[in-house]
Order: sequence, then structure tokens, then C-alpha cells
Amino acid sequence: MQSDIEELENKGKAVKAASRKLAHLPTEVKNKALLKIAESLISREQEILDANRLDYDEAKAAGMDEAMLDRLMLDSSRLQGIAQDVRTVASLPDPIGEAFDARTLPNRMRIERRRVPMGVIGVIYESRPNVTVDISSLCLKSGNAVILRGGKESIHSNSALARVIKDAIHEAGVPQDAVQFIESTERELVSHMLRMKDSIDVIIPRGGEGLVGFVTENAVMPVLASGVGICHTYVDSAADLDEAVAIAYNAKVQRPTVCNALDCLLVHNVVAERYLPMIAKEWAKAGVEMHCDERALRILSSFNPAPASDSDWGKEFLALIAAVKVVDSLDEALEHIERYSSKHSEAIITEDYTAAMRFLEEVDSSCVYVNASTRFTDGGQFGLGAEVGISTNKFHARGPMGLKELTTYKWVIMGSGQVRP
Repeated sequence: MQSDIEELENKGKAVKAASRKLAHLPTEVKNKALLKIAESLISREQEILDANRLDYDEAKAAGMDEAMLDRLMLDSSRLQGIAQDVRTVASLPDPIGEAFDARTLPNRMRIERRRVPMGVIGVIYESRPNVTVDISSLCLKSGNAVILRGGKESIHSNSALARVIKDAIHEAGVPQDAVQFIESTERELVSHMLRMKDSIDVIIPRGGEGLVGFVTENAVMPVLASGVGICHTYVDSAADLDEAVAIAYNAKVQRPTVCNALDCLLVHNVVAERYLPMIAKEWAKAGVEMHCDERALRILSSFNPAPASDSDWGKEFLALIAAVKVVDSLDEALEHIERYSSKHSEAIITEDYTAAMRFLEEVDSSCVYVNASTRFTDGGQFGLGAEVGISTNKFHARGPMGLKELTTYKWVIMGSGQVRP
């Protein structure tokens, strides 16, 4: 264990030194490194997929549930998608050096804010190996060095991906130490990492509520936390019901194991008798299990739904399960969302402009939709290339966190001999 801590400390010193060089690299060099990463992900596909198969088989044998297995699994198609996300990041404007809020003061001093990297970003994450690539690419483009600590369930995948990334950036002229990966899966290293404020400037946890809570409570440096996704879709009395079926189906079924999938469907009583059998029929084709309140149970009795328990409201299912509730008004829907939402993503389906605008105004979540699926809450879908997480906080960043969310700024003041009177 002592040797693991020493290795972690050495990697912390190396990544800190590399961050000073990375912060001033030209955009062309960073983009070259990113394109080389994308190319290497494809050319070394078999190496990566073989490592992922080891993780997948071990996790399945250990009894990991299907939702987590889906998050863990890589295949050729997913790897192609990850590589494309890296290329997209390369194509985005470099935020570093961007000047904003420039003005000239009455004393003729010119003052502006200029974007700079945060420095070293530490990332602690579970299961999803794509996080290794997404965060590395965003950190590199935004001039930040990164030290990665993945979960033991994806150790072979993450280790292989980190090797590919380090080799690629070295070939492109970026300091290899700018990306560090912790090979040891000892849990004690996480606690030690959270105390390394001399090496790590910001910590980002990516995982379940337990991990995020532990990091938030124990880190001595600032934390950019990704929140749990408990996502609601409300079908209003003025909804286009065919559109509402398509949206709720997509939000629940398209990929049910991710944080922006629908968890709770709220339906206005005026349309419930017509709408609920429509969505239940479509969900049944995909095997969605419905946990319904009393009124929804009566309407859907022929579909044999399960009665909802108190714990179903405010639950992130990460599976083909949805809580269903009939409400009497927009007010009741808003109250339910306020009580049970995790402040991630909520949607209203309506043709009533006033209702839509009120929903946008009053729902206090990071992403609020009108007539669209919550599955769009994603850095790639928002044009950010990728994301380091989806923040449900209000401090510093909110929603999908992309390049600009990984920067801070400094004040730059240009004078001509001014002194303070």
C-alpha cells in the first residue's frame, strides 16, 4: 500500500509539472494530439476490446446488474463513436486565451477577463470506460492535465485506453505526463487523492450517489460534481398525444441505463384515459415495467402494471422501469417535480405556449425541455463534443460540462502609468 501511495504522489508531481507546459501549448499541437488519439482508438481497437472483454466477463461473473454491464461494455460501434467525439472536440474553438468582458475604465486602464486552464483535474469514476477518453480529450483541449482513477470493474479497459492516449499525445508533441492513470484499485488511494491539493486543483467524481457524496464530503480541493439523474416527463392536457408517445418512448427506451433516461412519467388527468394505454402499448413492446399510482393502475389494469411504492418517486431506475402518476394540473406536476427531482432534466409535452413557458420558468433543473426527449442532455448532443459530466449544481457549472466549464479566468489589466490616488 505504501508503494501505491508513493507512486500516486510521484504521478501527482509529474502531472503538475506537465500542466505548466500544457497550459501554453498552441492549439494546433493540442488538435494534432486529439486527432492522433482518435486514429489510435481505431487502429488499436482489438487491444482495447480484448481488455474490455476481460472486465465484462469478470463483472458478469461477479453478478453485476445489466444496467452497469451495459455501461461497461465496449464494442466496435461504441469505439467508433468515442473516436468521433474526440474528433469533434478537436474541431471546436480553443477556449484558452479567449478575452471577454473587456472595457476601458475612466482612468484609461483597459481591463478584461481571459480564459485560462484550471491546472490539474483529478477524476474519480466508475464503470464507464468512455469516460477515460472523453475527459482526457476535453482536458487536453482546454489546456488541463489530468490524473484518472477508474473503478476496479473497468481496470483493464481503462488501462488500455490510457496507454493508447499517452502514446498518441507523446507522438504529437504533448507532454506524456499530462495524462496520468492510477493502475492500483486500492480504495484507500481515493482518500489519499482527495488530500493532494498541492498536485490537484479540481476533483470531478463520475459515478453513483455514494461516490459523489464521498468525494464531495472529503475532498480538500474544489469539486465539480456530476449529479444523479432523476428525470421527469410531464404530458400536459394540451399535449399532442402521438408526439408525447414518441418522446416518452425515446426517453425511456432508447438507452435506459443512462442518467438522462426518463424515470417518472406524469400525465394530466384530462388526457390520461387516452394517453396511458397508448404509451403502455408501445412500452410493452420494449418490456418496460410500469410502477403506477392508483389512478394509473385503474386505467392500465389490462396491462398488469405494478403498484408504485413511495420509493419509486425520486428514484433513478437505470433500467426499463418507469414510475407513472396521474396529476390534476400543471401545478401538481410542478410540485411533484420540485419534491422529487434531482435537478437534472425535465420535459413538458404541450401545445399550450403559456404552460410551456411556465414550465421553463418554474422548473429548477439544469436542463428543461419543451416537446423533446430528455435523452438529449449530453455534451455531444449539445455541440460540446463530449462532457466531463452533467452538473446539477449551481456553482461554477450546470448541465453538461464541456470545454469552457473546464476553464477559469484571470483579470488582465493594461495601464499606461496609472497609480491609485
